[in-house]
Amino acid sequence: MNDQLKIILTKAKLNFAVLAGILMIAVAGKFINPEFTNTVFVTADQLVSDLYIIFIAITLGAFIPNFKLVAFGSIGAFVAAAILLHFGVFTYLTIDYLFAILIVVLGFASIANLYRHYQSFRL
Repeated sequence: MNDQLKIILTKAKLNFAVLAGILMIAVAGKFINPEFTNTVFVTADQLVSDLYIIFIAITLGAFIPNFKLVAFGSIGAFVAAAILLHFGVFTYLTIDYLFAILIVVLGFASIANLYRHYQSFRL
């Protein structure tokens, strides 16, 4: 295996873990709860056309050097919003919409972070 590829794989474990987690959620969700999974990913597909969410996600991934802050901050914001949704603070949101936002933000931020840090490597 190429040395540069080994460096990328060892340094970008969290980025690949986030992307693999999204893929695993999609696969496992099709067997566990296909209706919810379908709703989440259709909503995520529609959110991609909302460019402000994409710009925010890419900005988070590209300009915050510590990707752990982005990943755990996004998950923390999702948990906080889900708790507030459960207590009735957000009456206009649903959990599938929040989960779709989380998937879009984490996915695009992870790809932007990978590109920012590892664009200088030539395989």
